[in-house]
Amino acid sequence: MAAGNESGAPSWLLPDRAYDVLKWVGLIVCPAVATFVLTVGQTWGMPHVSEVAATVTAVGTLVGALVGVSQLRGPSGGGADE
Repeated sequence: MAAGNESGAPSWLLPDRAYDVLKWVGLIVCPAVATFVLTVGQTWGMPHVSEVAATVTAVGTLVGALVGVSQLRGPSGGGADE
């Protein structure tokens, strides 16, 4: 293990910018897209709308969970961006 890195993961594994983008995608983009697809798809009678919306929601949940794990494993000292 490298000094100062208790988890053994390299510090470049998830840069701050990537974390911010993934957090935005998981918390804002995926739920918004799922709601849009479900609403517009049902209105226009498109096939498999529920399945598509459920898949988008599942992707958003996965991204959110992975970002949450990343935050838990990160330094607990309260970064400058928080």
